[in-house]
Amino acid sequence: MKVGVVKTHSEHEKRVALTPDACKKLIKAGHEVIAESGVGLTAYYNDELYKQAGASIATDDTQVLQTADMIMVVEDLLPEQVSKLKQNSMVIGALDPYRNEQLDSYAQQGVTAFAMELLPRTLSRAQNMDVLSSQANLAGYKAVLMAANAYSRPFPMFMTSAGTVKPAKVVILGVGVAGLQAIATAKRLGAVVEASDLRPSVKEQVESVGGKWLDVPMSDEEKEKAKSTGGYAWRPSEQYIKDQAQVVDKAVSAADIVITTAQIPGRQAPRLIHKSTLDKMKAGSVLVDMAASTGGNVEGCESGKTVVTDNGVRIVGASNIPSELAAQSSDLYANNLVNFATTLFDESGNLAIDLTDEIQGALAVTHNGQVLLKKD
Repeated sequence: MKVGVVKTHSEHEKRVALTPDACKKLIKAGHEVIAESGVGLTAYYNDELYKQAGASIATDDTQVLQTADMIMVVEDLLPEQVSKLKQNSMVIGALDPYRNEQLDSYAQQGVTAFAMELLPRTLSRAQNMDVLSSQANLAGYKAVLMAANAYSRPFPMFMTSAGTVKPAKVVILGVGVAGLQAIATAKRLGAVVEASDLRPSVKEQVESVGGKWLDVPMSDEEKEKAKSTGGYAWRPSEQYIKDQAQVVDKAVSAADIVITTAQIPGRQAPRLIHKSTLDKMKAGSVLVDMAASTGGNVEGCESGKTVVTDNGVRIVGASNIPSELAAQSSDLYANNLVNFATTLFDESGNLAIDLTDEIQGALAVTHNGQVLLKKD
């Protein structure tokens, strides 16, 4: 099978869906690889490295799209690129499926499209395909460095002859993969770190990487619900949400650095921090909003921009943090895609798409001329 990769066109996207090392893996498995010239330059991979890996180089995206049986992407193709796709080919990548307006176009082309964001993350055999986790891990790390760069004071405590410098107070809201990495990174830099999440089950994880859990009083009934579901399917009461908001407001108001990570696939990001809280923060405080591209967790956030409030608080709208670590994030992302692609073939190397498979079936958004994703 011929596997292709083309350049991305977004202003803030530097990653590439297939790195030279990933090409080697595909070629070793018996596939051909065709790459658009210059596809990896923003991730520091030139055409010569792709040639050395065994890939052929195309002068433009048309040659790739019209000849490849499988296209791997970092983000959705442009409309004019979709129309160039080879009939009955495949597209694999982060397609933002719930907001994607091109699924009908893919179906009309007979394309089988797999959206990697839909991966069932609880399956152990799917862990090496999890693009959300691999990218979030790097994003959590980089978010702390971005905050440190924007903050006008150091993170660790310093003992000097001129006086003692207090450590920075960091608050992390949302303790998924990105949040945990942010806690660990801020702690390594010497900050005092607190964290909050609607899932009480992550308290031990927060403490294991050196953070302090922002505790919210719970009724016995709520404790039982949280315990029985592991926190993932737990729906807190209105009183719990209100109490948590008060705890978070107090912590954020006193913080030097705040990093928010909460996102909901296919929906606007939940608003975690409002103007009333921002008004209480100290001048020079920094908030890095990792959900800026989907509306933001912080009131007043603007994607891709840094906003300074009237009281001197900086809100960094981090729109695509993994792209800031393009070389490493591309390596991990490409490995995720290749690991998934291998499941589409049988032991003899023949294509064997099986939508009854719990991974393939979950990721497929178009197949056999039909749109499979239910957006409602």
